[in-house]
Amino acid sequence: MKHLALLRGINVSGTKMIKMDALKKALESIGFTDVVTYIQSGNVFVNTNEESASKVGFMIKQEIFKSFGHDVPVVVIGKEDLQLCLVNNPFFKEKDVDLKKLYVSFVSKSLTPESIHDLKISNIKPDEVSIDNTRLYIKYFDSPAKTRLDNNYIEKKLILTSTIRNWNTVNKLLELFETV
Repeated sequence: MKHLALLRGINVSGTKMIKMDALKKALESIGFTDVVTYIQSGNVFVNTNEESASKVGFMIKQEIFKSFGHDVPVVVIGKEDLQLCLVNNPFFKEKDVDLKKLYVSFVSKSLTPESIHDLKISNIKPDEVSIDNTRLYIKYFDSPAKTRLDNNYIEKKLILTSTIRNWNTVNKLLELFETV
């Protein structure tokens, strides 16, 4: 079964540095096959007989700590999660939406409609967010560098693991799911 592991916070500003070829070798050493990485920010496709995404994430998290000494949060998703991003993103309904301002936060547990209140939306205005099960669709007013609505904010308010990808990366990962 093919899984996509989204690693949070590696190779950012010189912290938690992990070379992708070394990561690939480490994951192959614990039994994953067809390991393919995409860009340095931690997108890793793996094949395994293990069907449980949470177990796959735990195995990857453990191996990263063992091999590299970094405690790295991992969210594991499937192809369907990426396909749903294309179908369910409410910001596509807006005329002339700027794709460069669209992001998706993949989170480690299912959310409820009430979770939107836990985010305290008034604190993140003028940024906008919409919740869809294990995804937050984000439309930044300016840029992700100039917002409170980042991984730390999401994790603190919702008490979970979050990792954010821009819209181009989401599309590329879906494309790669078809080919790797």
